[in-house]
Amino acid sequence: METINLIIEALSFTFIQRALIVGTLIALCCAFLGCFLVLRKLSMIGDGLAHVSFATAALALLLGASPLLVSIPLVAMASFAILALSERSQMHGDAAIGLVSSFAIAIGVLIASLAQGFNVDLMSFLFGSILVISHADVMISLVLAVIIIGAVIFFYNQLFAVTYDEDFAHVSGLNTRLVTYLTAMLTAMTIALGIRVVGTMLISSLIIFPTVTALQIARGFKSTIAVAAIISVTCVVLGVFASYVFNLPTGATIVLLNAAMFALFATLRKLGAIGG
Repeated sequence: METINLIIEALSFTFIQRALIVGTLIALCCAFLGCFLVLRKLSMIGDGLAHVSFATAALALLLGASPLLVSIPLVAMASFAILALSERSQMHGDAAIGLVSSFAIAIGVLIASLAQGFNVDLMSFLFGSILVISHADVMISLVLAVIIIGAVIFFYNQLFAVTYDEDFAHVSGLNTRLVTYLTAMLTAMTIALGIRVVGTMLISSLIIFPTVTALQIARGFKSTIAVAAIISVTCVVLGVFASYVFNLPTGATIVLLNAAMFALFATLRKLGAIGG
């Protein structure tokens, strides 16, 4: 009964309401994109871009600008740089990701060490904080979520074709390079969006966990996206409430709930209770 009262109390606070709205939008974006990234073995690009977002957040705080508005173009540029290195430098994708992400982390640490006074704020971007979400962030998040989800729905056939068989899609006349860059751009936007609640160090797990969990039980591509979306939103909502009730870090709580969900469904599938 006390827990229910605390949840009701939490809903009366504006910062919790904002966290639930932005968190739900992030969860949906991650679920929609995660299926394409995981099945194309591009999920690690999300982790690399998350490291880049650390540097962009540090730069934004140094300039006194909105971290979200600074992060989106810079993280997008980093995603294109990773793809360009992979294509033109005879470098494997994982090496390109490591190169760009390590460079970005070094830049972020350098900025943090040179500029005094915002290290505490920077920590909130590293691991997420529902206290940093402003009304403007909610509005920007809503617009970005509509763009990301709308793009996935509009270009679904092209994204699916490249995910299912990239070589066949290329032979069929589809511009697979353009689709790959579109995927990278949408991923960059999602990463920039997600650092508000989950943090730069944990956002990539929100892309991966719901998808790999959905793959344990879903039959078909569209059903995988739907199940991933349900799992992702559920974990975010429960994570926000649990972080308030038990005074836990929001980002870590959301990720641990996702991990628990994956462990549950993976175990059930192994025991034969469910089948994908």
